[in-house]
Amino acid sequence: MPERAVRLRVRGLVQGVGFRWSLCSEAQGLGLRGWVRNRSNGSVEALAWGEAEAVAGLLAWAAQGPPAARVSGVEILEAAPEADPTEGFEQRPSL
Repeated sequence: MPERAVRLRVRGLVQGVGFRWSLCSEAQGLGLRGWVRNRSNGSVEALAWGEAEAVAGLLAWAAQGPPAARVSGVEILEAAPEADPTEGFEQRPSL
């Protein structure tokens, strides 16, 4: 199965509502690798890679987010996995 890597930035009410934790949990359940972090502008940024179908599932989830989130937009850019990929999916400190 082909792999895909994407960088996404999620905007709206996405901080303080468990978005990072939920995205991390969703990505782990889909078998993806990568990371997620809050940005100082109020958005959430993530880099995710793995099977293309699993990445598509995460993107669909990110458009809604957890119940308390109010997503106003998701920017998606094709990316490359990091040179030293993690074995799983992790939350990183805010940037």
